[in-house]
This record gives sequence, C-alpha cells and structure tokens, in this order.
Amino acid sequence: MANKLVIKVTAGADAPERCSQAFTVAAVAAASGVEVSLWLTGESSWFALPGRAAEFELPHAAPLPELIESILANGKITLCTQCAARREITEKDTLEGVRIAGAQVFVSEIMPEGVQALVY
Repeated sequence: MANKLVIKVTAGADAPERCSQAFTVAAVAAASGVEVSLWLTGESSWFALPGRAAEFELPHAAPLPELIESILANGKITLCTQCAARREITEKDTLEGVRIAGAQVFVSEIMPEGVQALVY
C-alpha cells in the first residue's frame, strides 16, 4: 500500500466533475491519515486564490472550500510554478499554506518507493 498520495489536478471549472473528484479523493485520503500532496495545474491553478473555490459549483459534490480546508489541515497543496506565472499569480496572492513549486519538486515527490501518483 502507498504511504503517500500525490495528486495532480489539471481541471478547474472547465471540467468540474474531474476537478471535484481530484479534490474529493485528496481530502478523503488526507482525512484518513494518508500523506497527501495536491498539485494545482492548468485551470485548477485559480483555486489557489482566496475566494475562487467558493465560485465553483457542482451538484451533489462537497463544497470546494471545505475540501481545500481539509487538505491544507492534513496535507499540502502546491501551485505549479509555470501555471502560476502564466496567470500572474504570486505566493503573496495565494491562500495561506499554498506553496508554489515546479516540476523538479513534483518529480522528487512522486519517485520514492511507496508513493502513488494520480492525475485528474
């Protein structure tokens, strides 16, 4: 069984079900005691900004702000460096606890033994 779960979410409001699934799996895993690292890339990058998750709606899905709060309380959230730059997002713009890091850090997280990586 994996000791750590790294999830890269590439979808945002453009693919709401895929986006919600990624956040839901991350939050459930984190609440279950699994070490979780969620990476925001592509359109999900916007959810690193305060208030943006509250704008996301998907029927029968847990509210995104609650999922993010759960993930941050029990794991970590990283915003892709290039994705942030393309959207002119800096660390001072992000939610407290969200870091900005690049591919080198992502690779270093997914390569060790006992890590399961998922991409949504």
